[in-house]
Amino acid sequence: MKLFLDSSVILSASASDKGASRWIVENGKEHGWTLQSATYCQAETLKNLSKMGPDANATFNAIVNPRIEWIPDTWVSEYPLLFPKAKDRPVVLAALASKADNLLTLDRQDFLGLLGHLVYSVSIRTPGDFLMEMRGNGIL
Repeated sequence: MKLFLDSSVILSASASDKGASRWIVENGKEHGWTLQSATYCQAETLKNLSKMGPDANATFNAIVNPRIEWIPDTWVSEYPLLFPKAKDRPVVLAALASKADNLLTLDRQDFLGLLGHLVYSVSIRTPGDFLMEMRGNGIL
């Protein structure tokens, strides 16, 4: 299963050793999950790491970054996408282009609020909701 991580999830995983974001990053491989994100999200993460606490940068470099497959930004898509948040459009397009099964984000307002829980074949979930769904399906 391919999980596409939004910058908010990557920042959360870097800032705290508790919570669903870090759990997914640390345990994804053993569950057969491929963690992906766009280089656009990587740049956004690097720009904001200093705001996440004194250990976030070191945690990102040692734990989070090595577990993510960084894919090139995708600006062209075969899918029409009506999404008013210009800064988040590259995230959704990259998730679609990578053929991700799930786009994980903590941005409920801009992603879930505007797009709902599904964009074409990509489910949009918070990390916590994704883990609860996996538990409910007997996967965890």
